[in-house]
Amino acid sequence: MTQIEMAAQGEITAEIEKVAADEMLSAELVRGRVASGQIVVPANRNRKARIVGIGKGLRTKVNASIGTSTDIADIGMEVEKAKTAEKYGADTLMDLSVGGDIAAIRGAVMDNINLPVGTVPLYEAFSLAIKKYGAAVKMPAELLFEITERQCEEGVAFMAIHCGINRRTVEMLRRQHYRYGGLVSKGGSYMVAWMEHNNMENPLYEHFDRVVEIMKKHDVVLSLGNGFRAGAIHDANDRVQMQELLINCELAEVGREMGCQTMVEGPGHIPINEIEAVITIQKKMSGEAPFYMLGPITTDIAPGYDHITAAVGASLSSAYGADFICYVTPSEHLGLPFVSDVKDGMIASRIAAHIGDMIKLKHTEKDKLMSKARRDMDWHKQFEIAIDPERAMEIKAQRGNGDEHSCTMCGKFCANEMLKGMFDTSMQDTDKQ
Repeated sequence: MTQIEMAAQGEITAEIEKVAADEMLSAELVRGRVASGQIVVPANRNRKARIVGIGKGLRTKVNASIGTSTDIADIGMEVEKAKTAEKYGADTLMDLSVGGDIAAIRGAVMDNINLPVGTVPLYEAFSLAIKKYGAAVKMPAELLFEITERQCEEGVAFMAIHCGINRRTVEMLRRQHYRYGGLVSKGGSYMVAWMEHNNMENPLYEHFDRVVEIMKKHDVVLSLGNGFRAGAIHDANDRVQMQELLINCELAEVGREMGCQTMVEGPGHIPINEIEAVITIQKKMSGEAPFYMLGPITTDIAPGYDHITAAVGASLSSAYGADFICYVTPSEHLGLPFVSDVKDGMIASRIAAHIGDMIKLKHTEKDKLMSKARRDMDWHKQFEIAIDPERAMEIKAQRGNGDEHSCTMCGKFCANEMLKGMFDTSMQDTDKQ
């Protein structure tokens, strides 16, 4: 049985117990939300990995995506990127490899980290079709299901499956006629090309019940992918993207009723004034299924700094109710990320998730502790609380003045030193109220 099926029968599983303990919530509350589909626990029974809960009332989780391309396929680098993501606080990791020996890369990554790992099976299926048949559009439909089953057996914890692409949405895209950013999803573009070439329905939509049965067998979380997501700010929430979102929300409910854990993926590029609306729609239409936001990127003019544009979008997304965000690295739109890009993307996204949780979950205690540590010039405490203590200590050491109690920002003009002791009692009294 799956986590959602056991929860629906009143069972508090070991995984639910762990999520509840980590989030400091009652196990019964978590069980109820798993049963209703508001929380998912990606824990494929074929691989032991860290237990993570994603959904309503839980800390916003951060996913790090890695993976090869057809130009760069270095298995050692992908393993190092995966380790770096785990070191700097990723809750999950997705291997999006499309080049080299994809199965071997995935296996090496899973052998070297303890995070739940996600994939897009469609990538491997189309890659194999190109090698075996000479073109992605010649892929036998059955290969999609074979690859999905094989990856589940290997221990993949969650999968982005492009079920919302169907004849209706493709026709809507054609009638819409124009997009500033085009179709930027690899999976989406390849699936549309396959459907157009073969004049067939998307097998993942047409045989959705079969997709669900494969997921259920291994208790893999079904993440309903957004192949029509916007790749440009001016395409955000257009008709085809919203149509796919509605289909995915409906399928999330269908999958849930069949006993499969499901979540829904969100937009890639979106202006900040539209973030709240799309989250509200997704939550209402899906019965509050967990919402996985890809970024989102909030301006198109900052190549090299898209980890910052995405952090802005991710913080707002989290505050408005998104449950899961995918990091974006500085190399987005420019090239395959390297190890240093993974670190930068992770730190930016973790900061964003915390900013959102300060609003959504009222998680402000660490900020209060940091404020007191700064007031008291307690550097050790500041480093202990910091999201990236290594970086904080590095900067402090580079700008030291030999006085452990002060810093070189103000030197002898330190405001805290000038009024030392004035605020101690009042702050302590405030804490007791």
